[in-house]
Amino acid sequence: MNVSRRSLFVSGAGLALTATLPCLHARAATGVASDILGRALGALERHRESIPHRDLVGIADFSLPSRAPRFHVVDLENGEVSSYLVAHGRGSDPRHTGWLERFSNAPGSHATSAGTYRTEGIYSGAHGPSMRLQGLEVSNNNALARAIVVHGAWYVSPEMVRAHGVLGRSEGCFALAAASLPEVLQRLGPGRMIYAGKV
Repeated sequence: MNVSRRSLFVSGAGLALTATLPCLHARAATGVASDILGRALGALERHRESIPHRDLVGIADFSLPSRAPRFHVVDLENGEVSSYLVAHGRGSDPRHTGWLERFSNAPGSHATSAGTYRTEGIYSGAHGPSMRLQGLEVSNNNALARAIVVHGAWYVSPEMVRAHGVLGRSEGCFALAAASLPEVLQRLGPGRMIYAGKV
């Protein structure tokens, strides 16, 4: 399920990243913090050799609580933003408050890792359709070994938020609502960037 759509900047601004970045900062829409957006775009530039497709990016803003749509798919060509619910790892929120308290890259931590990821292949696993992620930084370079992926989960939904005020927690994966997953997998696909962080 697509939670919300909005525009970051005027359509038709199909510009190079370096020219687009100030525009994106200036016109950041409600729900996409300009700080996290700026960090994500900086990461896209730093890792440009590792990210073959730079038309769309995923941004997970873990500054927000789990009840908020905080996983954003940003179209850098027309400025459209689609936002979705996403769970964080239980090791990042041991008291289950709905707020991410810490990141970890350690195996067995069950925590969310910060940093830049490259989307890899889509496969069918224990959680159904899922997308592998390659961590590109020291803060998340165990992602493949930890099986950190994008997948759907029963504990991520607007109904869960209404009933409990928080989503359930993953073991470090980017767990989306089952209804949102097909759209996110189709739009991001392999070879694009997901950036996870908080301000």
